[in-house]
Amino acid sequence: MKQIVAIQGIKGSFHHQVVLEYFSGENDIAECLSFEEVVDSVLSGQSSLAVMALENSIAGSIIPNYALIDKNNLHIVGEHYLDIHQNLMVLNGQTIEDIKEIHSHPMALLQCMDFLKRHPQIKLVEDKDTAETARRVHQQQLKGIAAIASKAASKMYDLKIIAPEIQTINNNMTRFVIVTKHLEDFYKLNINKASLKFELDHKRGSLAAVLNVMSDCKLNLTKIQSLPKIETPWKYAFFVDVTFEKYDDFEKAKTILSIMAEQLKILGEYESKLTI
Repeated sequence: MKQIVAIQGIKGSFHHQVVLEYFSGENDIAECLSFEEVVDSVLSGQSSLAVMALENSIAGSIIPNYALIDKNNLHIVGEHYLDIHQNLMVLNGQTIEDIKEIHSHPMALLQCMDFLKRHPQIKLVEDKDTAETARRVHQQQLKGIAAIASKAASKMYDLKIIAPEIQTINNNMTRFVIVTKHLEDFYKLNINKASLKFELDHKRGSLAAVLNVMSDCKLNLTKIQSLPKIETPWKYAFFVDVTFEKYDDFEKAKTILSIMAEQLKILGEYESKLTI
């Protein structure tokens, strides 16, 4: 069944690549220039699903997206890891000597900083989206301006790659999650991962006690991220990802954690296919 999937960015972006790799068949794309627009698209019913980046192996967690998923009560129903290759691209006929400015998303610029430092004469300009920057260079025929984006974007917008795979670290992966508003629309199979949020009393050993429960229930902690509660100074919410072999082990942990922790919330239960 054809679905509408919201992405941050436009076709040719890394979020679009996730849609192509994760979902079978063709799907319509709702292009959004911010993650807030992505969430609004799902909440309004314009899109049934959305793809949102949560963390990068180089730059770390995208903390505002954790808050957006939580605040808007979205459900994580899947995840996808994408190996990110960043490429410097220009109009046909241009060379590196012609470039006065390089435009891209701040995360992409950060991922390519070693390469960029070798060209200090070129001004770096932050933009909202890698693929949108590539499209603008093409549509407006911008000479002297390069974009950092994917190979898919270079093909889609007829740009020449003058420096391929310029990311500082070759093993540069981003974790994306698939979110929805209506969890009942999805039948879950092969669940082996869950994302949780909880709060704890500000007292010694409270977090250690929770982690011990997870270990005793045979859960493998793959991610922990703390976010301050703005309305309650010096109190934190914890976002945790765990994997498990048996769903019964996770059910047992949920029962215990619901007693130990404050405001326990299940953000998603889904299948992880990542192998390390």
